[in-house]
Amino acid sequence: MSRLIEAKGLSAGFGGTDVLSGVDFHIDGGEIVTVVGPNGSGKSTLMRMLVGALSPRAGRITRMPGLRLGYVPQRLSIDPTLPLSVSRFLDLPRPAGRAAKAAMLERVGISALADRPLAGLSGGQYQRALLARALLVDPHLLILDEATQGMDQRGSADFYALIATLREEMGTAVLMVSHELHVVMSASDRVVCLNGHVCCEGAPEIVSSAPEYRALFGTGTHGALALYRHEHDHSHDHDHHHGHGHDHGDRHHHDHGAALDKTGTDN
Repeated sequence: MSRLIEAKGLSAGFGGTDVLSGVDFHIDGGEIVTVVGPNGSGKSTLMRMLVGALSPRAGRITRMPGLRLGYVPQRLSIDPTLPLSVSRFLDLPRPAGRAAKAAMLERVGISALADRPLAGLSGGQYQRALLARALLVDPHLLILDEATQGMDQRGSADFYALIATLREEMGTAVLMVSHELHVVMSASDRVVCLNGHVCCEGAPEIVSSAPEYRALFGTGTHGALALYRHEHDHSHDHDHHHGHGHDHGDRHHHDHGAALDKTGTDN
């Protein structure tokens, strides 16, 4: 298993205020890791440091040589009057071949929208276009920063089901920042709970019962959502696909998403 990014003792701040202090973090090939925390906990600051957009005040970050990152932001501000089609958008910042673009749009479920103006897409379609663009670099690591912000429950559940499928098909690791705690419980291999420092981390069912997590998020319905996480009946092959039984796991993932949609337990 390859270590993609490792951070030790990260601190960051603006002015005289520390946003993060003493943060250790790592992600390995093929993992799905989710970072959770309240507003102002430093989640976006950590993401910016990991991708190299912000330098830490202290600590160090080691990245695998040749690491390719795909990044899906919360929202990308593009002038709605700009005549930019989905297909042309996929050529930014560097041109991609017609066949590669068509295959990726098919993969993320919006192949019929290639010639549609980007500004005319719904929220879910727009995020899938951003996802297609991020995946065209064939990333070792896909980073999603609150990528389902503004989507309804069904759209959000479908988007994260797609992410889980892509991880299995492409073998890419996934790092998510999410406020949707049911997603954490159903989709992640590991959860990192952040509040200016790492409060707790580990498997979702362990983190959800940790006192530090419950102090931040309460002990109501969110704590019970660990029950929605399917138990893997197979081993992970992080360099490529899951081993035996991944159809069984996929069924569980979709069933749980549907159950959450019907019951609204994440409200």
